[in-house]
Amino acid sequence: MRPEALAALRGVEHILHAGDVGDIAVLRRLREIAPVTAIRGNVDTHGACSELPATDVVELGDKLFYLVHSVHDLDINPVSAGVAMVVSGHSHKASVHVRNEVIYFNPGSAGPRRFSLPVTVGFVTVEDGVEASVLELAVGSR
Repeated sequence: MRPEALAALRGVEHILHAGDVGDIAVLRRLREIAPVTAIRGNVDTHGACSELPATDVVELGDKLFYLVHSVHDLDINPVSAGVAMVVSGHSHKASVHVRNEVIYFNPGSAGPRRFSLPVTVGFVTVEDGVEASVLELAVGSR
């Protein structure tokens, strides 16, 4: 766990993890900060991480959030399902875009640096609507 990521997450009300957990201890540590909804990713093939669900849905602030590791594996119609946001992770590349009034959010990765991508965490605010943002962490090499 990057200390910079843990510090950035302090004070959040809920944590969504879109897979590639790697070690179940990561989720235990995150649960010390806030409740966690997590799914497995393609690296979660052994041990407790392999038992995480492939997808999950959680309601936060009267809005539905659908977690799927790779957005290319999306197995529902988010509009028909009333989903406000699809949260994915597989590419480790942070992005936010809206299609048919559904937000597609990839917060990037706060774990080991992947490729030459920045180390990031994402934040979602649920008030009158839903907004997503990405914070790039200033970290040393890991």
